[in-house]
Amino acid sequence: MALADAARRAPPDDLPPRDAPRAAPRELAAEPALAVSDLRKAYGAHRAVDGVSFAIRPGECFGLLGPNGAGKTTTLKLCLGLTDPDGGEIRLGGHPVPGEAREARVRVGVVPQLDNLDPDFTVTENLLVYGRYFGLSKRAIAARIPELLAFAGLAGRADARIQTLSGGMKRRLTLARALVNDPQILFMDEPTTGLDPQARHLIWERLRKLTAQGKTILLTTHFMEEAERLCGRLVIMDHGRLIAEGSPRALIQQHIDPHVVEVHGEGVAEWAERDARRLCRRVERTGETVFCYDADVAPLLADLEARKELRYLHRAADLEDVFLKLTGRELRD
Repeated sequence: MALADAARRAPPDDLPPRDAPRAAPRELAAEPALAVSDLRKAYGAHRAVDGVSFAIRPGECFGLLGPNGAGKTTTLKLCLGLTDPDGGEIRLGGHPVPGEAREARVRVGVVPQLDNLDPDFTVTENLLVYGRYFGLSKRAIAARIPELLAFAGLAGRADARIQTLSGGMKRRLTLARALVNDPQILFMDEPTTGLDPQARHLIWERLRKLTAQGKTILLTTHFMEEAERLCGRLVIMDHGRLIAEGSPRALIQQHIDPHVVEVHGEGVAEWAERDARRLCRRVERTGETVFCYDADVAPLLADLEARKELRYLHRAADLEDVFLKLTGRELRD
């Protein structure tokens, strides 16, 4: 079942319609927005999630990173109550999941990896129909729509058909739709995939506004720059297990030398074996590019300056370097 289906489910019959946003109960303020302990899920012999534990504080943007097949999507489905775990505990918004998953999802917004907007409806109609899944009255939804469209930069597109929107507009509408029930927690599955740089930066700015308003965000992304910019803390997952946890800056300092030199050009392979390993603490090669890591790269740069056949880029280490060191550089399908 797709992640987008999570927010479409109506609340239980014993919950009153939510014509106005409700503040979080005081007794939940001190506990994590989402807490996962020793979570496990297997499909046959394959352990998709194998003893995962983490907690997200209210009001923070928390990243869940990993290569394809690492177990991220399964973890999200488990947290939303869309799949039953084989073991472990989940508390989402103070509710045990899957036991009270429907109650928990009333306060959750979901931005799926792929847009699933209804092409037969206008922008406004998409928001109206979606809001009804949460028991909101048409009047309450209509009152929120101008604010949501302004937030998404779609104020002049209320009556537009979905087919007339650009990819960036559709993505921003999907974000606005996830906010229709004024959720406290947002699950965002690769929210900027396929967007151009301008649209990506606009989404980042909107997400920072949401965390400034006290919203909690669980973000999965393959853009390491996105995670480094937005996430206060994150975990890196591979083969169903968590292999690293911390702030982006702390992970960079812990796992990677501060300087990176990327080298390519004619004869780079021979240079790497003959000279780079003598001048640099750690050397990796991927395709036609050699990556050199060290705390002091002055000797390496001096050597490269004398080699006109080689081109290089000297930069600071970043989260992508950490990710590739921990999960490997081989292609994942």
